[in-house]
Amino acid sequence: MIVDRSDLRYTLCGDIIVVYYVPTMARSITKYTEVQPIMKRQKKRTRKPANKKYHSRKAGRKQGAVPKTAEQFFVMPEPLQDRWIGVTNVISKMRADGVSLTEASQEFGLDRREVVRLGVSALRKRANGQYAAKANDRLLRVILVLTEEGKREIAVRDSRQATFVAEHWNAVHRYLERGDASALNRSQGKTIIDAKGKRIRLLTNLEELNRLGNAGVLSFESLYARAA
Repeated sequence: MIVDRSDLRYTLCGDIIVVYYVPTMARSITKYTEVQPIMKRQKKRTRKPANKKYHSRKAGRKQGAVPKTAEQFFVMPEPLQDRWIGVTNVISKMRADGVSLTEASQEFGLDRREVVRLGVSALRKRANGQYAAKANDRLLRVILVLTEEGKREIAVRDSRQATFVAEHWNAVHRYLERGDASALNRSQGKTIIDAKGKRIRLLTNLEELNRLGNAGVLSFESLYARAA
């Protein structure tokens, strides 16, 4: 079917309209254009590729809540340092005393869900759905140690190393307060391994301990170090 309208002619072929332009001074018919089918197909929307740089930054911020090195720990704001120390304390409390996650979290003023989120690698879920501390963990701990060179801050990635340091401090104070060196004698010649794999010998020399104790340099508030 052909419909005349000025210089244009329209031909309907199925569901496609073909438009012809007929010059006034010419008899030949020139093809002008061809329109899309009446029932247009919707173009597929292509999804923009993800911004890898943005996601890497976001992941980095998320991972930043769980420090892996002493450097990462010390650049954290003080409230986050306190929170991280609290998480490791909760895990240690659960392991040492066999208390529940809820009880240990309440003792250190933390939300149990936050402890699970940050310390999940140190926890295991029982069949009843309750969490328990694993026998040991690899959470970072920045702690104070008493070496032959004096007090130092070191990072450890093994809870057993942190436990050994705590036992050494207890032995030191037991000797200074009671004169009982039995626990210190058991620590002689032993070393701890820091997060970088370096061996560090703890101080057990009684004469040096007496000197440091009299000088008042062995008093401390916490096993855990924190940037001032």
